[in-house]
Amino acid sequence: MSSPMSFESASLKPWALVGLHAAARFTVTADASPGLLPRLLMPFAKRDLVPDGLEFHRSGDSVRADIQMAAMPAEMVHVVEGNLRQVVGVTRVACVQEITGQVRRAA
Repeated sequence: MSSPMSFESASLKPWALVGLHAAARFTVTADASPGLLPRLLMPFAKRDLVPDGLEFHRSGDSVRADIQMAAMPAEMVHVVEGNLRQVVGVTRVACVQEITGQVRRAA
């Protein structure tokens, strides 16, 4: 079995990721607002994904959210990252992903 591969999300082509699982960590910096947290979770919820970890820190008028996924379809990582960039108030999104294995489908 090969060891997991670690890549910055910008270096991967989405079509090369079909059938692979990835662990991903999204770090989002945004302006603090009451409706921010549900807006950050929406890109996951509409794809039936539940984050494995969420850390949220407020510092003055800005917040930092770290959202972790232990396993998600690798081809969805760039889509979720793009959706997070479109959330009102978001000023920065960083994503690190690690390919963790192949999707196994039942016969």
